[in-house]
Amino acid sequence: MLRKLAIVLLALEALSSPAAAADKVRFGTNWVAEAEHGGFYQALADGTYKKYGLDVEIVPGGPQINNRILLSAGKLDFYISANFLQAFAAVEQNVPTIVVAAIMQRDPIAILAHPNTGIEKFEDLRDKKVSLLLGADAMVTSFRWLKSEHGFRDDQARPYTFNPQPFLANKNFALQGYVTSEPFVIEQAGGFKPKIFLLADHGFDGYATTLETRVDLLRNKPDVVARFVEASIVGWYNYLYGNNKAANDLIKKQNPEMTDALIAFSTAKMKEYGIVDSGDALNLGIGAMQEAKIKNFFDKMVKAGVVKADVNWKKSFDATFVNRKHGVVMYRTK
Repeated sequence: MLRKLAIVLLALEALSSPAAAADKVRFGTNWVAEAEHGGFYQALADGTYKKYGLDVEIVPGGPQINNRILLSAGKLDFYISANFLQAFAAVEQNVPTIVVAAIMQRDPIAILAHPNTGIEKFEDLRDKKVSLLLGADAMVTSFRWLKSEHGFRDDQARPYTFNPQPFLANKNFALQGYVTSEPFVIEQAGGFKPKIFLLADHGFDGYATTLETRVDLLRNKPDVVARFVEASIVGWYNYLYGNNKAANDLIKKQNPEMTDALIAFSTAKMKEYGIVDSGDALNLGIGAMQEAKIKNFFDKMVKAGVVKADVNWKKSFDATFVNRKHGVVMYRTK
């Protein structure tokens, strides 16, 4: 407790004192530039990071890029991960990284199905005729939970290579993807709106887009961590509720394949499903993390055989710089 109090005091001192020179920060994402990273690009594009005394470089991820390894190797200062499963794995493997904020209160993973095929509710996806197209990561994470919690079967699993054509061609296929992107792809390519079943609505209720840093940076430069977390929170509020054109222009610059239509769709879905600004964030601010929710998700993953029971999950996060209600009053009326 004394250590955390000291960190907070150092951070507040840093936030209230003019910096002689901006601190350089290299921040890696887990995929190419997209709206799901919008708040970070907003903080860069509108000068929020600069206002907080930070010179931030965003290093995009991609199919052939592993920014998480670069974080643990000291080549990056922060990284966004999919969810807490990577943080649990880091504890188990003694990787010196730690979660300091959870940007998404609800995981955007969803299962999509064809309309007018008898699949009207989540339980219908367990039908013997339904096969699930799953990415490699999903096979060993969320699908194990689907089997453990909801009775899905191994014989339902099919590999998903991020090509929607098999799904479009077979009405007995369901597709796991992100509610912020795959439905748009299906609508554009198939000309129909798929049925959407958000896993968070059915118990897969951990935090997502978790912001990680190195343990040594948290210990030795807590003021940098504090400023980056708070500035990123401001960026997310401004991206969702303010003028995000500059951020979107920067996203498209870093990812020329990104379109205005997809950005608009993704942003709308984040708001519709409360992906970022819901749950704990409503009262505690974007980025909020609560121990009980992390423990609940950990227990579910242990039951599903995704995580070992002896992992010390409490070492996976430090909530010192979130849950401070930053931005709540300012933006709640927007």
